Amino acid sequence: MVLQNFGSWWKGLASQLGQRRAKEERPLKRSHLQVKSDLYALAQVLQWLEDEIYSLLPRDRWWQYQTALAEGFTNAVRHAHHDLPPTTEIEIEVTVFPSYVEIKIWDYGPPFDLEAKLKSRYENPNGNPLDEGGRGLIFMHQLTNELLYTRIGDNRNCLIMRKNFR
Repeated sequence: MVLQNFGSWWKGLASQLGQRRAKEERPLKRSHLQVKSDLYALAQVLQWLEDEIYSLLPRDRWWQYQTALAEGFTNAVRHAHHDLPPTTEIEIEVTVFPSYVEIKIWDYGPPFDLEAKLKSRYENPNGNPLDEGGRGLIFMHQLTNELLYTRIGDNRNCLIMRKNFR
């Protein structure tokens, strides 16, 4: 019970800190993209990321931003939208701040408990080697400084990834 309360408290605090941090810094650039829920759109998504913000990011970490976005997008298609028509939109926004990048991905899937899934994957890292479920979450968690997934008011979910420049 204490651990559950602590987890809820920590999640709330982390979310508040992330919101406060975003309010303290003015964005250098913000870009938005909507694509269909189709794995073939991944090439378009990655090209968009490169076209929009490549010149603003540290070169030695570029692959980390690409990988985090690719994992987030493919998870939305494969998991959140697996029962929805391929015409269902996935919305993506990337914002470059002076000290970090924030990537948001909105989906229309059912609510999902990111913390529980991460905990499960970390507690059983050597599970069935054929079971790929959850590995993308581990990549996103390890490649970013903040990883949040929340249900928002319009029956969508928002994955928020923040990655510091340093």
